[in-house]
Amino acid sequence: MPPRRIQFSQADIDTQLQQIHLLDQSSSSENLESLAPLIKTVVENNQVEAFLRTTQGLVESKEQEIERICGDNYQDFVSSVSTLLTVRSYTHNLRDRITTLDSSVSSVGKTLASKKRTLLESKKTATHLDEAIDTLQACLRVLDLVNRVGAMIKDGKYWSALKSLDDVESLPQTSLSQTPFFEHLLSSLPSLRAQIKDAVTASMKSWLLEIRNTSGLVGRLALDAMKTRARRWKTRQEKDHLLKPSKVGSPVELVISEKLEYNVLDNDQISIDFKPLYQCIHIYTTLDSLEELQRSYQADRKAQASLILSDRILPGTRNLSLTLLPLTEDIVGFFIIESQVLRTTRAFRYQREVEDLWENVAQKVKDVVEEGLRDESDVDVFLLCKDSLLAFVQTMEGYSYDTSQLQSLVFSLVERYSALLERSFGTQFSKAVMENDFLAMYISTPDELETVLAGCYLKKQKIEDLLTQPIPITLPFSSMFPLCCGYVRQYVDKFYQFVEGVSHHHRDIDSTLLKSLDQLLVKHVAEPIANRLRASRNMSTIAQMISDIDCFHHGCQELGQQLTKLRAAHRGGTMILEATNAFGSLSERASIHLNSAITNKLSDFFDLAEYEWTPSRPDTTPSVYLYDMVMWLTGVIDGLAVTEEIKGTAYKAALEHIAGCMMNFLVGPEVPSINDNGLSNLLVDIRFLEDYFQQNGKPEFMSVFSELKSMISIPLNDNVSSFLTPPTRQASYPHVQPKRLASLLEKMARYGQGVRIRSEFEKGEKRRLEAQAVARMQS
Repeated sequence: MPPRRIQFSQADIDTQLQQIHLLDQSSSSENLESLAPLIKTVVENNQVEAFLRTTQGLVESKEQEIERICGDNYQDFVSSVSTLLTVRSYTHNLRDRITTLDSSVSSVGKTLASKKRTLLESKKTATHLDEAIDTLQACLRVLDLVNRVGAMIKDGKYWSALKSLDDVESLPQTSLSQTPFFEHLLSSLPSLRAQIKDAVTASMKSWLLEIRNTSGLVGRLALDAMKTRARRWKTRQEKDHLLKPSKVGSPVELVISEKLEYNVLDNDQISIDFKPLYQCIHIYTTLDSLEELQRSYQADRKAQASLILSDRILPGTRNLSLTLLPLTEDIVGFFIIESQVLRTTRAFRYQREVEDLWENVAQKVKDVVEEGLRDESDVDVFLLCKDSLLAFVQTMEGYSYDTSQLQSLVFSLVERYSALLERSFGTQFSKAVMENDFLAMYISTPDELETVLAGCYLKKQKIEDLLTQPIPITLPFSSMFPLCCGYVRQYVDKFYQFVEGVSHHHRDIDSTLLKSLDQLLVKHVAEPIANRLRASRNMSTIAQMISDIDCFHHGCQELGQQLTKLRAAHRGGTMILEATNAFGSLSERASIHLNSAITNKLSDFFDLAEYEWTPSRPDTTPSVYLYDMVMWLTGVIDGLAVTEEIKGTAYKAALEHIAGCMMNFLVGPEVPSINDNGLSNLLVDIRFLEDYFQQNGKPEFMSVFSELKSMISIPLNDNVSSFLTPPTRQASYPHVQPKRLASLLEKMARYGQGVRIRSEFEKGEKRRLEAQAVARMQS
């Protein structure tokens, strides 16, 4: 069955329209959204016509309602309509006027719009022109900036030029940044940086050439300043001896000289500007190419150092003496600049690189000097080279360079110079000894005495004693001694003049001096004296030699003490010359030679002696030859120009020889037999000698006859049996030797056996038995 159609009544429609506020006078809004569902429902139910009829009916009922309402107020409505018509007519008039005005305004507006469009086009064109102008001005500014880079490079403003390029590269993003022009400009910046790099490198190369040419002047000023400083310090040391241990360059000297510091790189004669180098370092650092610059700089400086050596060093000693000072000036200037670069730059120049370069140069200088002086024998050349090298070393030490190689070189020059001095002075020493007449110096005036003693190495007390003696005076030494002392002083002065300022190898220097002095004194003084001593037989000459040797012996001791005072106190120790022992040994040999000469002469006296060893009766007077012998002996020894000690030694040796000769009579083979009277006569001679030397003030030498007297007294007093008793022998005859006593007893036995007198024969037999008994004591 078909669906039932929905029926709409006017009340329903009225209600629905009320719901959507179409008929609700109190509502200020219309709910048209709700009308759609209503229409949709009507359409879907095919009730459109019914709905419209119903709606028409509702409209007509509403109109009737309106007419009813209006009929109640008709007059008012008519009046309102009339008024409304009037208003309407005014409205139509106003509309016509507005239409006319609108047409007029529309006509004017079209013209204005056309003009406005024209104006807008003009403004757009102007804006484009402004943008073009701005772009061109930006281009001009960039071009000007780039153009000024070239001018800055020419003016040496490399950092400003590089900064300008960085400014161009860091310009903010604009329309210019997207143009081919700007891209081309950016692509040219590396080449411009390369130009700046090349320009600053060329500037540095030019600076390197400039300092290469001025290094010599810098070095000369530095060396002159060091020499002035050394002279000034020496003057201070002379005024204040407490400063003597401190050398130039020591902490004490540096503190005192601090106020007088002299800048060799910036003064009234020269001023080294390091700006080109610093500029180059800064530019290369900014361009991240510092290592390239470091390699280039190292190579250039190494080449310059080699060039200095090759330009200044020429073969031959003469050239060395002329070129060493300019060479050291160039090297000093070179490394002072290197020191300044090392000190004022950070991480550009490495200490090890500079040290390696310095060690290489120092080694070459050492090799050149050693080669140049290898065959040199002129001491003045050595002195000149030493002065140049010493100032060189002191200056470089002031800039903290290692000078150990050069110090060794200076010390080798000291050794060579010492050897040359030794050779030169050796000839003079030898000549002084060979031409010496070995006669004591005779001084006739006080001034002459003071002059001679002032030049001699004698102890202070000895000099004072000689000065107090009356004039004229005969000195204990010959002219050779003061002459050699003068040569020693000259040698020491020259040596210390040469080593002055040498602040290293102190002990080696002292050792070299002592060794050289020992060579001079031993080889050229002691040995020639020894040769002349061996050839001499004149006792006065020998005595004077002994005196001279003794003076040299004590002079060497005094020389060692003075040398110890001359050197710095902090070096410690006492300087001892080996020549002291050499002269001491030579003095002993000379004394022995003198004693030998004396004893040889004494032997001549004994050869002339005519002893009767078997007389029939004893003699109470001494032998005649003894008078001549003792007179000669005392005259000779007392007349010797030697010390009392040497005279005493000579007397002792002479008396020992006399005692020995007499002992030889008793026990030697020359005398076959002896009797008691012969012994008694010999004892008389011995007592004569003792009395004589006692009277002449020499009792200390009488002990030399003790054995003789004791041995003679044993047979004369018939005390052989006592001698055979050990306690008695040790107490009464300690000096008597059994062998000698046995020989004497045998000679006495031989005498008794050779005579025909019974008593003597019996005595002889007794002596034989006693001799056998004494002989058995030795076994």
